[in-house]
Amino acid sequence: MNKLAVFASGSGTNAQKLYDYFKDHQLIEVNCILSNKASAYVLERAKNMQVETLVFNRQQLFEEDFVLNYLSKREVDWIILAGFLWLIPEKLIQAYPNRIINIHPALLPKYGGKGMYGSKVHEAVIANKESESGISIHYVNKKFDEGEIIFQAKCSIGQDDTAEDLAQKIHTLEHTFFPKIVEKVVLDNQM
Repeated sequence: MNKLAVFASGSGTNAQKLYDYFKDHQLIEVNCILSNKASAYVLERAKNMQVETLVFNRQQLFEEDFVLNYLSKREVDWIILAGFLWLIPEKLIQAYPNRIINIHPALLPKYGGKGMYGSKVHEAVIANKESESGISIHYVNKKFDEGEIIFQAKCSIGQDDTAEDLAQKIHTLEHTFFPKIVEKVVLDNQM
């Protein structure tokens, strides 16, 4: 069984979609959900899904082996970032080479980098009068949103679309493609 650890900082809609998609899967499972925010709604979702959770702070992630030890103990194979807002430390990248996947709500390399997440991305895209946006699913490296792109999907932006309208289109793309692309990458890279 390929075990996924899902990292999330917010409400967890993508974590929920991943769980639902892999719930009865023969080869892949959402093994645990980790968050850097004790108040994140994703933890409530995890409780309802009966998935193990871990909440950690900055020191436990960056200066200690707390998170790494937890993942090791649970025999996690892949880390999936689903709305996780911190940079991944070098030691995790070394422990999971090409086994950390992120989803970003824009067509990278545009609108990526530190501070570009959620509604901030959509507002910037609308402010720049882009005609299209989309999602990027990519491997994680030492820099925000600069890892090798695995998959992108696009949506058009209407002249009257607001950042909220765009957010809905992006969520639809995320929920449609993220679990399928994670499945493909994991199954294509089984040890």
